[in-house]
Amino acid sequence: MIINHPFRRGLLVVGSSILLSSCFSTAPSLVDIPEENIDKLPLKIGELDEAQLKNWNHADLSLDTIPGMSVDRAYNELLKHRKSKSVIVAVIDSGIDINHEDLKGKIWVNNDEKPNNGIDDDGNGYVDDINGWNFLGNVVAENMEYIRIIRDNQSKFEGKEATAFSGKEKEAFNQYQKAKQEYNKEVQENQQKLGQYKPLLEKLEAANKFAIKETGKKDFTSKEVQALTPKTQQEQEYQQMIVGMFPNVSRGQNFSDFVHGLEEYVDYLQERQDTHFNIDLNARKNKLGDNENDLSKTVYGNAQVGGPDPKLKDAKHGTHVAGIIAANRKNGKGTRGIAENVKIMAVRAVPDGDEYDKDVALAIRYAVDNGAWVINTSFGKYYSPHSDWVRDAIKYAAQKDVLIVNAAGNDGLNLDTVNVYPNDQTQNIPEISDNFLTVGALNYEYGTQLVASFSNYGKQNVDVFAPGVKIYSTTPLNTYEFLQGTSMAAPAVAGAAAVLRSYFPLLSAKQVKQILMDSGNTTTTNVGLGDDSKNKFTNISKSGKMVNLYNAIIMADRLGRHYK
Repeated sequence: MIINHPFRRGLLVVGSSILLSSCFSTAPSLVDIPEENIDKLPLKIGELDEAQLKNWNHADLSLDTIPGMSVDRAYNELLKHRKSKSVIVAVIDSGIDINHEDLKGKIWVNNDEKPNNGIDDDGNGYVDDINGWNFLGNVVAENMEYIRIIRDNQSKFEGKEATAFSGKEKEAFNQYQKAKQEYNKEVQENQQKLGQYKPLLEKLEAANKFAIKETGKKDFTSKEVQALTPKTQQEQEYQQMIVGMFPNVSRGQNFSDFVHGLEEYVDYLQERQDTHFNIDLNARKNKLGDNENDLSKTVYGNAQVGGPDPKLKDAKHGTHVAGIIAANRKNGKGTRGIAENVKIMAVRAVPDGDEYDKDVALAIRYAVDNGAWVINTSFGKYYSPHSDWVRDAIKYAAQKDVLIVNAAGNDGLNLDTVNVYPNDQTQNIPEISDNFLTVGALNYEYGTQLVASFSNYGKQNVDVFAPGVKIYSTTPLNTYEFLQGTSMAAPAVAGAAAVLRSYFPLLSAKQVKQILMDSGNTTTTNVGLGDDSKNKFTNISKSGKMVNLYNAIIMADRLGRHYK
């Protein structure tokens, strides 16, 4: 399932060091890694203005007192006179608006394939895959994985006792019972939220219309509403409701935006009830005609990487992710990506609901086989019947020297005690590969609120943290929005990884992962996790650090100079 809204090691290889150093022999000498005493920096007291908020993930902690990734500083001070190699970054997601104004020239093109001729020109099995592949075909809405487990096993296990089974069948029975418990809990919670927020939305919509009419403006303030003279008791109630709700309106929003956000949330709750929990839906069987339990059939879907909706509604998440990585840094339009010399390969495999293991496994293999250097996976789920297929694909990517950057998830959970898929290790079991980097989300408030309240964490199962709250990026049809989640933190790190592989092309995926983990900034400040505000930042991820591109470039350069 898409992860957004309210997932090292080894010494660096010596052999390529001389080449790494000589590639940029004309570049200026680099300075020492900064901020050894990072906690002595003054905290930013004032709120971020609009320009700062839109760019905070690029900011520098020492220069701006904002815990961004020092992206602008890296380009201004370290990369200005360097040459780079174009790098392909695959975005496995819900779809991408490949025609967005800020992604022009940034989309991968399969030059071995002739467009729209209905022929598999390059012989990779995928017809007309000019910009990537859509493994979902026309599927948009899907079930949660535990719904599929219930549907597939209901006739076998319902009404039975655990004593009737043994071995793997007993394991499957226990998983079925767990899935039923999850279903009952989630449905009940969803219905309660619908019962709470749907009536509230109706009242707020009416109150908003009243305020717009009486003030004569859409962007009214709380004081302007307070100054109104209601003519009826109903109007007085509208006035009181708006004034009472205004503290919940985020900076940069007006009240109408707030109401629209609540409308989207109510629609999401309704969609969950209609699709996520609908045992009879089975969209894959009805629309795609593919068996998710048969890995032998590897070619299905189509080349429509934005998805089936002409308005690209379902490509919002993937387009936002792509923009964080690769939005044009020089065209003066809405936003700027982390990486400059990159091409985005669009691989659609994440529906509105839980993704299928088969699609994820084949999407990773497709990206690897078609030249991706970095793969971003901003999605996840808590049940994975064919997790071995995905892990085999992760290991395949490792063999081909491809880095996977993965979102940690948005449930505020300790991943050392709970499994989220995809992953490269089950709780505290050793990692299966050295190319999988899991990312938690940071807030822009440096201090006790540094870690996003929703972010998953884990000393063993989360590697690093990066900006993930209120991230401004591309959305379909040449629009831009703030979104948040570890879904936004992962592509920030994927972008940083792409920069390293672009300017230091001899670095391996393993080396890039280790550099990003080792070079980040850290803090000894206690940070809040859920109701607990006494967690050391250094104890909630494997590295104990937040990714910093400036430092990473310095470390990459030092690797080239010192390992000889």
